[in-house]
Amino acid sequence: MKINWTGFSKKTPKERQELVSSLLSQDKQVFLTQNQQLPIQTADQMAEHLLGTFSLPFALAPDFLINGKTYHIPMVTEEPSVVAAASFAAKLIKRSGGFTTTVHNRLMIGQVALYNVPDKKMAEQAILSHKSQLLSQANDAHPSIVKRGGGACDLWLEEKEDFLVTYLSVDTKEAMGANMLNTMLEALVPELEELSGGQSLMAILSNYATESLVTATCRVEVRYLSRDKTEAQQLAQKMELASQLAQVDIYRAATHNKGIFNGIDAVVLATGNDWRAIEAAGHSYANQQGSYRGLSTWTYDLENQQIVGELTLPMPIATKGGSIGLNPTVQVAHELLGNPNAKELAGVIASLGLAQNFAALKALTGTGIQAGHMKLQAKSLLLLAGANEAEVTQLLPKLLKEKHRNQETAQQLLAQLRH
Repeated sequence: MKINWTGFSKKTPKERQELVSSLLSQDKQVFLTQNQQLPIQTADQMAEHLLGTFSLPFALAPDFLINGKTYHIPMVTEEPSVVAAASFAAKLIKRSGGFTTTVHNRLMIGQVALYNVPDKKMAEQAILSHKSQLLSQANDAHPSIVKRGGGACDLWLEEKEDFLVTYLSVDTKEAMGANMLNTMLEALVPELEELSGGQSLMAILSNYATESLVTATCRVEVRYLSRDKTEAQQLAQKMELASQLAQVDIYRAATHNKGIFNGIDAVVLATGNDWRAIEAAGHSYANQQGSYRGLSTWTYDLENQQIVGELTLPMPIATKGGSIGLNPTVQVAHELLGNPNAKELAGVIASLGLAQNFAALKALTGTGIQAGHMKLQAKSLLLLAGANEAEVTQLLPKLLKEKHRNQETAQQLLAQLRH
């Protein structure tokens, strides 16, 4: 069903719920419109020493065009500018054809680190000569994934100083696969120790998911950057320079990538995935060349008058397993996305990260990032001062005109209004 998203940001939460309810099944509609939460009984099974549940805003960045298909992306974040920036970027990028994504592979990697190996070369030969047997042994440890068309795919070794490390790649299908990998790896330990003559230090999944890479690209017409042609071209040039800066300066690269993860983390949280694993994979990948760099690149295509963005990073995302099936809000999030499979979801998340990066660079190289941030910050200051919704509407323009936009000023303005 096609939805008119015009004025979505100006609607009340209730109006937004009613608008998106057509995207949901009946039970999910009821859950969303009644603002239900994670049941305490379920939460008690998900974490130890439970005291209660912790709420964060559950928002929507609508109308992303990705591979010719429209997605409405749920985001869990406490920072309002993140959702606003993503939605703004999605509109501009859609006008130029949207995002294109490529999922390069969907395998997870685990490792068994061996030490006290008498002869690493002979041990490596011995292990590789039993490769087929070891792969079968790994699959026997987790037969259910084989039935679903996945399982152990490859095994290889690398010498790392005092260690001989055995690596195992596994097709985990729709699951993230941590428990699956760990079960398989631990099953291989006795055989690897016997073949190598060494000892196992540990057998564990790696979060550096280099076999789960996804790329998102987009091309934005320069004319959409500004109504002024000269200013638009200057912005395109400066965005390219900002991208170059993130490749050579680690201080900028850290903030550049943090901006990307502003969007990525928000949808990873919303879909019930492990945002810590995604962060670890992404930041490790940013250092793949030996120095930490920006994950995305932007280039100014002079001939076609477009700014071209590309983002590649590991995205070991899941649609099954873990707490995904336990949390009702997570189920709403997947349904809002159209219940994508893991590969499709990886492309959506990478596209959102690239959109977030586009919005940040456009703001930074244009009017500066504070203009938009301060308006949203001013609203938070008024709420913290105790202003109700009507008072915030009245006081926001006044606070934005103040030289010192802080908590004290917000409290003074509120006191004056009420007096």
